[in-house]
Parts: sequence; structure tokens; C-alpha cells
Amino acid sequence: MLKTISHIKNKILDMIYKGHKRSVQAKKHILASFLIKGMSLLIGFLMVPLTIEYVQKEQYGIWLTLYSIVAWFSFFDIGLGHGLRNKLAVAFANKDMEKARIFVSSTYAILGVIFLVVLLLFFLVQPLLDWQAILNTDTVDADQLRLIALATFSFFCINFVLKLIYSIYLADQRPANSGFYNLLSNLTALVIVFVLTQTTQGSLLYLALALGLCPLVILTISSIYMFRGRYRSISPSFRHISIPQFKELMNLGVRFFIIQISAIVIFSTDNIIIAQVLGPAEVPAYAVAHKYFGLITAAFAIVSVPFWSAYTEAYVNKDMDWIYSTNKKLIKIWAALVALSAVMLTISPTFYHIWVPEIEVPFVLSILICLYVNILAWGNIFVVFINGVGKIKLQMILGSIGAIINIPLSYFFASGLELGSSGVIIASIICIAYGPLIAPIQFKKITSGAARGIWNQ
Repeated sequence: MLKTISHIKNKILDMIYKGHKRSVQAKKHILASFLIKGMSLLIGFLMVPLTIEYVQKEQYGIWLTLYSIVAWFSFFDIGLGHGLRNKLAVAFANKDMEKARIFVSSTYAILGVIFLVVLLLFFLVQPLLDWQAILNTDTVDADQLRLIALATFSFFCINFVLKLIYSIYLADQRPANSGFYNLLSNLTALVIVFVLTQTTQGSLLYLALALGLCPLVILTISSIYMFRGRYRSISPSFRHISIPQFKELMNLGVRFFIIQISAIVIFSTDNIIIAQVLGPAEVPAYAVAHKYFGLITAAFAIVSVPFWSAYTEAYVNKDMDWIYSTNKKLIKIWAALVALSAVMLTISPTFYHIWVPEIEVPFVLSILICLYVNILAWGNIFVVFINGVGKIKLQMILGSIGAIINIPLSYFFASGLELGSSGVIIASIICIAYGPLIAPIQFKKITSGAARGIWNQ
């Protein structure tokens, strides 16, 4: 028995440590990320019924909708997070730590200024906003909604700047680090919400404070620890803030910025449209199905994310053999996840009944979301390479078109054709066409050296 266990252990270690150094690094972090993400997802599943128990179904829908609105403001980073990731990966590949520190310092400085201005503007404008109308509810007092919005937005802005440490982890091909600190944040939030259920009456304000304060504390600790340790040589300083390097970041960052806006419109408007067309009470059913099949998206992200910066390094070093080999492996992993999603779809009604018995999820909605996450994952096989090498102009243009048609298309399917929540996800499938249809063609053109014009920009 011990011999068999030892043999299995050696096989696993051989599988992990076999191959190119770049692949070994990726495999170690993929394995660690699966363990970390698995625990984070478990916490997320536990958080849903706990939160519904604390604030009730409709108020939970209000919270989901409010956070979707606040998430729109992430586009104010003007793509600097992704730009930093790519430029930092190149600097790491060239072992240029001085340039890396300039990129880090400049990004923290400009992003801090941007979000400070945005936060001040929000404080000035928000008294004029009718949050009850925006969230289509009268079950929560208007003054309380205003306070909740202020708290949620303030934490969002501060945490967004602090999350730049995650871009550094990713550029350094260490995604498990960001996953670990996310896990700590989620676990802390779960404990606090549980304590709230035992000690207070249901309060959206307390919920907003708990879910905003936890990541702020964890991100602050993470940043201080890493900049005093592994990343001391690239820690941000006023002396290393550089306008010319900021312009270099902006050239790439603006394109990522436009892609981010498109993604926010496509991925973050669903809850709001459902709330407006069908009412906040219908949002939880969509959110529950999305979180369930989001396991597929999360699993593929864990596998693919480490390869973004690895692709950057490989492309800088012209290692095309490794790029082709990695792409084929990602396709095999995607096929396995498609099979897993089919099993998940089959058991979904039973799972929903056990998990959140008070929420009824139409089976057709589950089918469409299952289809959606698999189409999205297929596109991401190729998009992760294209993002890594920074050839994103075509993605930017087609993503913008998808964003423009997303909201009217969602309203048309959901309300005009009376398809409800299912219509919203159909619109999203149409609007992400670049990834599954065009990205594979662009990948082949770039890697074969045949990319010209917009295909190579």
C-alpha cells in the first residue's frame, strides 16, 4: 500500500517537474491555484445562502445589482493593470529591474490619482442620484441606500488601487499568490457575515462594510509584506515615477482599457437589465446559475492565467515550439471541461435544490449559461496568447462592437421576445464572438509570421 502511494506521488512529481522551466513554474502555480480556488469557491457557495439568510432574497438581489453598477467604474484604470502586467513581464524576461521599478511606481502613482479624483466626484454627484429608481426598489430606505452606495464605492476605489499587487504577481507568473490572498479575504468575509447573522438584524449596510473592509485589510498586508520582501527591488517610490514610461504604459493600456469597457458592458450589465425588466427578485436565479457554471470559467482561468505572462516571455524569446505545445494542451483541457459541464448540467436541478432551495432556476437558463461558459473558455484559449503578446487592436474593435449592441440586444431578447433571463444570456453569447471565432485565426497568423496590418497590431 505504501509502495503504491509512493509510486503515485513520484508520478505526480515527475509530471509537475518535467518539461521547460516556464512550464514547470506554470504547473506548480496551476496546482496551487486549484487548491486555493477550490477553497475560495466553497466559501463562495457557503456565502450565498448565508447572505440570503441575513438580508433576504430581494435585498440580496439589490446588493448584487448595486455591486454590478459600482464594478463599471473599474474602467477608470484605463487599462493600466493589464499594461503593467505585460510591460513588467517583458522587463522580468530581460532582467531589467530598474525599468520594472519605474513601471510599478508610475502605475501606482497615476492610478492612485485617477481613483482619488473619481471618488471625490462620486461624493459630489451621489446626493443627486435616486438610488431607489436606479435599483428599482422601494423596500430599502433611500438614505440607507445612499450610505450603502457610498461605502461600497469608497472600498471599491481603494481596493482597486491596492489590487495592482496582483498584476505584479501575474507578471511574475505567480497567480497562486493572488489566489491565496483572495482566499484569506473571502474566508474573513464569511466569518464576519456569519457573526453578523448571529448578532445583528439583517442590514445591507453591515454587509457592504464587511465585504469591502476584508479585502482592504488583506491587500494592505499583502502589499507591505511583498514590497519588503521578494519585490523590494521594484517597490514603488516617488523617485521612480516617470512620465515617459507612463506614456509607454498608456500606449498598450488604452487598448486594454477599451477592451475592459467592452467586457464590463457585456459581463456586468446582465443583473441590471434583469432587475429593470423582470425586477430584483429575478436576479438571484440568474446569479445562482451563473455562479454554479462559473466553476467551469474559474477552472479554465486557473489553468490559462499563468500562461499570459509565460506567453509574453516565450514570444520575447521567440520560443514558438513551446507556444504551440502549450496551445494544444489548453485545447485538451478545454475538451475535458466541456464533458464536466455536461455532467454539471445534468445534476444542476438537484444541486440547486440542495444549495438554495428557496430559489427556482429554469433548466433552459442552465443550458444557456452552460453553453455560454464553454464558448467563452474556447475563445480564451487563444485570447490569453493574444493578450500576452499585446496584439489586441482587432480584439478592441470587435469587442467594442459587441459592447455597443449588447444592451439593446439584451432588452430585445429579454423583453421584446419575452425570453426573460434566458434572452440576456443569448445576447451575451452573440456579443463575445471575437474570442471563439476570430481569435483562433489571429493566433495562427501571429505564430506563423503571417500576421499583417490589424492582425499584428
